[in-house]
Amino acid sequence: MALAVTGAGAVAAPAAFSAPAPAAAAATVSCPVGWGSLPEDRTGDPLQPLTGVRTGRHDCYDRIVLDVPGSSAARPVGYHVRYVPALVQDGSGAIVPVAGGAILEIVAEAPAYDPATGAVTYPALAGQPLPGVDLTGYRTLRDAKFGGSFEGRTQLGIGVRARLPFRVFPLDGRLVVDVAHSWTATAAAG
Repeated sequence: MALAVTGAGAVAAPAAFSAPAPAAAAATVSCPVGWGSLPEDRTGDPLQPLTGVRTGRHDCYDRIVLDVPGSSAARPVGYHVRYVPALVQDGSGAIVPVAGGAILEIVAEAPAYDPATGAVTYPALAGQPLPGVDLTGYRTLRDAKFGGSFEGRTQLGIGVRARLPFRVFPLDGRLVVDVAHSWTATAAAG
C-alpha cells in the first residue's frame, strides 16, 4: 500500500482505504394503529373443520393463521381471542404451560376433526406445540400450544413477549390473528 505525503507533511491514505461513509438512518414503516388488547369475539359458522395453523413475520407484527376451508366473509368462522392468566384446557380444566410474558388464547369455532366422521383434520396433540410451527426469530411470538378440540371448538395458546395489541379478522378459508411488536405506530424496515 502506498501512502501519499501532502504538502504539509501529513500522510493521506488512498480513497479505497478511507473510512466508510456513515450509514443512512434506518428507514421506518408506518404500522397500523387502533388495535387493542381487550377480548375480541365473533359468532360464526361452527361446521367447518380446522385443517392447519401457520405463522408469519411482518415489519410491524407477527401473524397466526388458522386454515378453515369453506369459511368466508359470508360464512365466517366464529372466534374468541383474549389474553388469559393461564391456558386452561376446555373440557378437562388442565393447565397447559405456555412460555412468554403473556398468553393469548385463541378459540375458533372450528373443530380439529370432521364433524360428520370424527376423522382428524388437524393432527395436534393437547398440551403440545403446534405441528409445523417454528417461532425461531419471531419478535413477538414465543410459544404456540394446542389446548385441544372440544365440542366443535379448537383452543390454542400463543405465548407472546408481553401483553401487546392484536387484531383478528376472517378471510376466505382462514382466520387471521396479528400481534403487534409494540404499542407504537412505527417500525424499522427490514
